[in-house]
Amino acid sequence: MGPGSAWWRSGGAPGGLRRWLSLSPSPVPRLCVVGSGPAGFYTAQHILKVPGGGWRCPHPLTCDFLLLQHHGRAQVDIYEKLPVPFGLVRFGVAPDHPEVKNVINAFTQTARSERCAYYGNVTVGRDVTVAELQQAYHAVVLSYGAEDNRVLGIPGENLSGVYSAREFVGWYNGLPENRDLKPDLSCETALILGHGNVALDIARILLSPLCLLRKTDITDGSLAALACSKVKRVWLVGRRGPLQVAFTIKELREMINLPGARPVLDPADFTGLENVVKDAPRPRKRLTELMIKTALEKPGEKRMEVQAAAPREWVLKFQRSPQEVLPTADGRRARGVRMALTHLEGSGDSAKAVPTGDVEELECGLVLSSIGYRSLPLDPAVPFDTQRGVIPNSSGRVEGVPGLYCSGWVKRGPTGVIITTMNDSFDTAQSVLEDLQVGVLDVSTSRGGFGAVESILRSRGVRPVSFSDWEKIDAVEVARGKAAGKPREKIVDPQEMLRLIGH
Repeated sequence: MGPGSAWWRSGGAPGGLRRWLSLSPSPVPRLCVVGSGPAGFYTAQHILKVPGGGWRCPHPLTCDFLLLQHHGRAQVDIYEKLPVPFGLVRFGVAPDHPEVKNVINAFTQTARSERCAYYGNVTVGRDVTVAELQQAYHAVVLSYGAEDNRVLGIPGENLSGVYSAREFVGWYNGLPENRDLKPDLSCETALILGHGNVALDIARILLSPLCLLRKTDITDGSLAALACSKVKRVWLVGRRGPLQVAFTIKELREMINLPGARPVLDPADFTGLENVVKDAPRPRKRLTELMIKTALEKPGEKRMEVQAAAPREWVLKFQRSPQEVLPTADGRRARGVRMALTHLEGSGDSAKAVPTGDVEELECGLVLSSIGYRSLPLDPAVPFDTQRGVIPNSSGRVEGVPGLYCSGWVKRGPTGVIITTMNDSFDTAQSVLEDLQVGVLDVSTSRGGFGAVESILRSRGVRPVSFSDWEKIDAVEVARGKAAGKPREKIVDPQEMLRLIGH
C-alpha cells in the first residue's frame, strides 16, 4: 500500500500524501508555538505525541506509515517573552493550590523531548515578527493568552487603592511586571467586584492565616505585606444574583471552611431558591445548594462558636453594579464605591442586570476589579477582533492567514479552567495535524526553524533562554524555598534570572 503500489499510482491517496511519501527523505515539519502557558504546552504536546484525526485514510497501513514519519520527525519550538515558562500555571494559579500546578510535570516532559525546544526571553512582535516566524516555520501557533484586563469604565477607577485582579494576582504570584505594585492594605474593608474563581482566590489570600500562606510559593514581598495587612472584611459584589455566580463549588467550599474567617450570606438572597434550582444542571444545583445551606441553616454549636470567634469575615453581595469609585476628601484615594442596585430580566445564565434607580454606597479602602482578562493584538500582520478580544479563527485556523493558528484564551476568550484550555488546545493541534496530513501545509520545502530565527535575534541583541537555563533558575528557587520552609522562592526580577544563567 506504499508509494510503489498500484493504488498509490492510480491516485488512491490524496495529493498531499503522495507528495510527502514520494519525497526521500521528506523534509522535517517545523512548527512553532508562541507562549509557554497551558495553551502553548498542550498544543505542543498534542502535536508531538498524539496521532491526529480529521481525514480518514481508506488504507490504515499507509496512514500509519505517514503518521510515524510525521510524528516521529516534527519539531516544535516554543517561544516565551519571559525567561521562565508555564504562564498562568506559575503566575495565575493561587499559591495555596499546589495540586493544580502539577501539570508543570507533564509540560516539563514535553519541553525535554528531543523534538521540542524552549526559547524564553524572546518577545514575538518586537524581537522577531510573526512574518519572520512564518518564513522560518511551516506553521505558527499563537498561544500567548490574555495580557490585559477589562476596565470598569467608571469615574474614580484610576484612584489610588484601586487595582485590577490581574495585577494583584500577578503581585502575590511573582509576575515580574507587577513586582513593584505595593498595594495599600492598611484599611479594614476590601471590596472585590466580580463573582468568579479569581475573585474568591483574592479574597482567600487577603483573609488566610499567615501560617497557611507561609507554606506556599507566595512571594516573599507579598507575604511581608500581608503580614502587616489590616484587612479583616472582604465584600464580594456582583451585578447579578446567586444563580449567575461564575465561581465553582470547590472554591466556595474553601472559602466557607477558611480558618479564622466567617461567611456572611444574607438569607433574603436565598429564600425560595431551592425550588428554582431543583431542575438546574447538576454543577449549578450543587453550588446553589451549598450557598443556600450556608445562608439559611443554623450551624452546629461548635461551628457557631468558631464562627463567632473568627476575627475576619467575607460577604457575598448580589445585584449591585458599580457606578463610581468615591474619592477621599483630598481626591487622591478610594474611600468606597457607589453601587446601582439592579433587578434581573430573564433567567439563568442569560439574565441581564438592569438598574432599579436606587443606589447605595459601600465604604472601603481597597477596591479590586475582577471582571475578566483581555487579550491584546500581538503583531499588525495578525487579524484581531478588538470587540471580542480574540484572533478570528475557525477551529484554531486564523482567518485569512494560511499556516497561522491560535489556541487558548486568545482563540476563545479568557474563560474556563486549565482542562478547558487543554481541550481547546488539542482542538487547534488537531487542525494543524489535519492540515499537515492532507497537504494544506506544504512541507515539501524545508524551513530553517530556530536556526533562521537565531540569526535574527542575534542581530537584534537578543539572547534566548533555553529550558536547561530555566532548570538552573528553578533549582535556585527550590533551594531558596527549602531554606524558608516553602516549595520555592520565586525570583521576581528578570535581570536576576538572567544573571543566574550567565546572560
